[in-house]
Amino acid sequence: MFGYRVPAPDEAMLISGGKRGLEGAPFRVVTGHGKFVMPVFRKTRFLTLSMCEAEVSETCVTKQGIALTVRAVIAFKVGNDRESIVNAGQRFLSDQDQMSILTGRIFSGHLRSIIGSMTVEEIVTERQKLAVEVLDTSKAEMGKIGLTVDSLQIQSIDDGDTGYIDAMSAPHKAAIQRQAQIAQAQATQASSEAQQVAARNQAEYARQTSIVQAQYSAEVDRAQAEAAQAGPLAQAHAQQEVLAAQTELAERAALLRQQQLVAEIVKPAEAEAERIRVLAVAEAERMKIQAEAAASYDRVALDRMLIDQLPQIVKEASVGLQGANVNVLNGADGLGEIAAGLVGQGLTILDSVRKNLGTPDGNAKGAEIQRYLGGQRSGEGKDNGPIDVQ
Repeated sequence: MFGYRVPAPDEAMLISGGKRGLEGAPFRVVTGHGKFVMPVFRKTRFLTLSMCEAEVSETCVTKQGIALTVRAVIAFKVGNDRESIVNAGQRFLSDQDQMSILTGRIFSGHLRSIIGSMTVEEIVTERQKLAVEVLDTSKAEMGKIGLTVDSLQIQSIDDGDTGYIDAMSAPHKAAIQRQAQIAQAQATQASSEAQQVAARNQAEYARQTSIVQAQYSAEVDRAQAEAAQAGPLAQAHAQQEVLAAQTELAERAALLRQQQLVAEIVKPAEAEAERIRVLAVAEAERMKIQAEAAASYDRVALDRMLIDQLPQIVKEASVGLQGANVNVLNGADGLGEIAAGLVGQGLTILDSVRKNLGTPDGNAKGAEIQRYLGGQRSGEGKDNGPIDVQ
């Protein structure tokens, strides 16, 4: 539309003519929206609100009197508030490139002032502290001209040919070099160890491969040998089985022959021996029975004979007393005792004969008794010696 103007997002539209701006500003400020501007009676200008950059390269003298060349970059812009826009518009609207030049000069002055109060070691090791102090000291001055600083970066610090910074960094360089050498040595050692491990692994792999190949060759040779020996081994095995069968057949024939011999010779001989033994036992038993019967018959006959001859024995014993000098004591009682003694002797003789008949020589003793009795009857063995009867 004719007469309607709209500023860009990073611009501030300044309208001069007609009404004055806030707080007596010679123009009105419009940002973020459009506005109708009467042609001919009003004049419109635009002030950039975008980020600007200023570079500083300044030779500064430190607290120690050492000259340092410091290079820095400042990022700044016009403030967003209406007051900053008014201040910046009044100063830089006709030549906005002057903002970078003026900002560089302002920071160069503050940079020389702050570096002059610091040592080289502080400047080198505490660059951020240097940047913060420069920003703090320039903030108020920059605000007066409507500019705000977003950042200050110290790009480089150079001492020229003095070599102070190099000398200051020499221990650190030596330590770094030493660490680098140690790291290099460790890396070399690690590389050597890795190579040794790889060589050992290769050797182990080669050894395992050789072992596997040797085992495979041995298995192949063994299989070939077994295949070559399969025919002779099978023939030998068959012969062995034939010999085993023949041996078993011979053993069975020998066992059969042994059984035949036992049946033909040993069994008949054992049967004949058993028959003879049974006959001998029977004969011995028969003779024992006959002997026992004969002995029993002889005892019975002898007992009967002794009983029959007992009176005669007593009589003969009394006849033996004839003509003997007998001293009889106690009168008639003494004679009774003599008669009783004779009878007792006869009974004792009878009992002794019976006992002796139970022994193997009983028959002989029985014959002796018979001869004795016969002798007594014929008058043999008479003894006319004195008999003393108590």
